[in-house]
Amino acid sequence: MITTARLVLRPLRSSDARALAANADDPLIAENLRDGFPNPYSVRDARRFIASVRDAAPFSVLAIVRDGEPIGCVGLTPGNDVYRLNGEIGYWIGTAHWGQGLVTEAVGAFVRTVWEQTGMERLHAGVFSGNPASERVLEKCGFMLESVQRRAVIKNGRFRDLSVWFQLRER
Repeated sequence: MITTARLVLRPLRSSDARALAANADDPLIAENLRDGFPNPYSVRDARRFIASVRDAAPFSVLAIVRDGEPIGCVGLTPGNDVYRLNGEIGYWIGTAHWGQGLVTEAVGAFVRTVWEQTGMERLHAGVFSGNPASERVLEKCGFMLESVQRRAVIKNGRFRDLSVWFQLRER
């Protein structure tokens, strides 16, 4: 469990399904995430997701909780083979909570904890074009823009660029 001034980051619980679905069920969120994130997003989808990550490695997915309610998620997908000390971070938060600095607070605390508690050497995140707020979150959390991959993803039938942001372990 990770605690910040306004948030708690903790493993997902079965009891989180309704609140998670209520916050996730928004096309504005799905628009900027991979196709595995359903839209619409039902309680059944939330239950399935929670079950899929319940026994995963530490940091794979944590609920972003404010005032006792899960309002989003942040997570780490570790690389494998020669990329085993690399990790991809991902995050989302319900639109009712946008513009309050909560994602920056959550991602910042999450990244600090990953550096403290893992042997990761490099973290990265991809942001679809048209999502400057997510790029700003990463910048505020100390990530740097590494590349812009033109027409790298297709979402809802249209090509979008992918900005790759990274952070290295400080030595």
